[in-house]
Amino acid sequence: MADPVAGDRFAARPWLAAYPPAVPAEIEVERLGTLVDLVDRSIAAFADRPALISFGKSVSYRELGASAEAVSSWLGSQGLAKGDRVALMMPNVAAYPAALLGALIAGCTAVNVNPLYTPRELIGQLEDSGAKVLFVLENFAHTVAEALPKLPRLERIVLVGPGDGLGLKGKVIDFASRYVKRAVPSFQLPPAKATRFLAVLKGGSKLPRHRIAVTPDDLAFLQYTGGTTGIAKAAMLTHRNIVANVEQSRIWFQVSGDDGELRTMVTALPLYHIFALTACFFFFLKIGGCCLLIANPRDVDGFVKTLASSKFTHLSGVNTLFNLLLNHPKLHTVDFSRADGYHIAGGMAVQAAVAAKWKAATGKALIEGYGLSETSPVVSVNPVDLKEWSGSIGYPVSSTEVAIRDAEGRDLPYGEAGELCVRGPQVMAGYWNRPDETRHAMTADGFFRTGDVATMSETGSIRIVDRMKDMILVSGFNVYPNEVEDVLAKHPSVLECAVVGARCDDGEIVVAHVVIKGEGVAPDVLKAHAREQLTGYKVPRRIVFHDSLPKTNVGKVLRRALRDQDPA
Repeated sequence: MADPVAGDRFAARPWLAAYPPAVPAEIEVERLGTLVDLVDRSIAAFADRPALISFGKSVSYRELGASAEAVSSWLGSQGLAKGDRVALMMPNVAAYPAALLGALIAGCTAVNVNPLYTPRELIGQLEDSGAKVLFVLENFAHTVAEALPKLPRLERIVLVGPGDGLGLKGKVIDFASRYVKRAVPSFQLPPAKATRFLAVLKGGSKLPRHRIAVTPDDLAFLQYTGGTTGIAKAAMLTHRNIVANVEQSRIWFQVSGDDGELRTMVTALPLYHIFALTACFFFFLKIGGCCLLIANPRDVDGFVKTLASSKFTHLSGVNTLFNLLLNHPKLHTVDFSRADGYHIAGGMAVQAAVAAKWKAATGKALIEGYGLSETSPVVSVNPVDLKEWSGSIGYPVSSTEVAIRDAEGRDLPYGEAGELCVRGPQVMAGYWNRPDETRHAMTADGFFRTGDVATMSETGSIRIVDRMKDMILVSGFNVYPNEVEDVLAKHPSVLECAVVGARCDDGEIVVAHVVIKGEGVAPDVLKAHAREQLTGYKVPRRIVFHDSLPKTNVGKVLRRALRDQDPA
């Protein structure tokens, strides 16, 4: 089939022919309103349904709404105005959604912060965002105390207990400590700046209702990028961006809250990550679903125990999380037959070996999707009725245009690898305080340059090749780490692996960083395994063994950190 000219091709959008019958080419963005409108509608429609489950206790939509209103009123009493930034530094505990929704109702912009940040990282993000208020889980308050002298613009700190908002104070906190690593702080925050979350709820509930009118163009989030390839910067996500992406997802998965069915999403990825924030929390909030909050998925024993005792219908995660569960000896205690919804994977490339093992263990195919912080995040998803993992990232969702372009910005033919570029209502307004970065990231015709190398088939299905910045140049040939990792992961002795480039006299060589399981395996054995499936220049020249690999907060391997080691 001859490749049509680019303009005609992307006007036609070949992926539309692969859409399920009920999925439209476009969504009506303007009728969606704001995130506050979404919250108001859901609380009114689903008041008595459980919105959250945390540490075995549920929070109804009505209770969540009341807590959010109290937080909003308290923020108003502290003098916060429309557009002021409110930072949230917590794992998945019940207070997080209440504080988040309260900030949005108050007209503020939410700033999600990784609670594992060091003082240096925290200072950088809070100073860059200009946050005036910080909600922080008390376990991580020592970091705030150390950073505080260099945070002159931070006016108030709200300390959150793991069980706050669940109604069982002491018992729940003790129960929660098994899931959240607790550090006994040896410090005192200034009394004038610090207060407790329960005091915010109690005091705010007695104040007049505080609501600030927001528009779809107002900033809802400063969502800092994961920083896996460089310094983190904040994507400016508007209310329109997020509500559009929620609606795009709802239409793709063909669900609503009108059928009376209670859907429960296992929310193990942190809510401060864009995947969980939109695809789990706001999406399930819109359809009257429930988020089963996992505060510490790294406690895999506790995680599996929770899964075994819960009635969940849906599950989301990244490749490393699925791999972690697959290697747990008690995964068989989880009854996946009750989980009649989808198991969705994103955040990083799914490896074929992990997908195959997951299907064998659970009976469910992993439905892989793709997105970024800058796209709210969903760009494309595989069909919901997928029987086997496809290896692709599926098709662009409604109202989304995708182009594969070369270094000069020209559209490439089907099947040829180039940079994946995206245009749609979910694409960010730009980078906070970084106009030069924004100009570099956006094309003249309004596409966002993702920095990912991809190909598109004639049907519009997209396949990610790798990150452009992670590509290895070996004797003039391009080597994509994902391909090599996928091969190595199939060896029975490999638990996880990451492939990077290392400098040599004539360019770069391929280096594999490997974590093994069971008895040791010689490097030459792994090289021979790779050589069976890869051409010579792609085979790792060096194998480096580790007890564990450096990862981001959501489990994505930090290739940059491995490159920096530059082993001899």
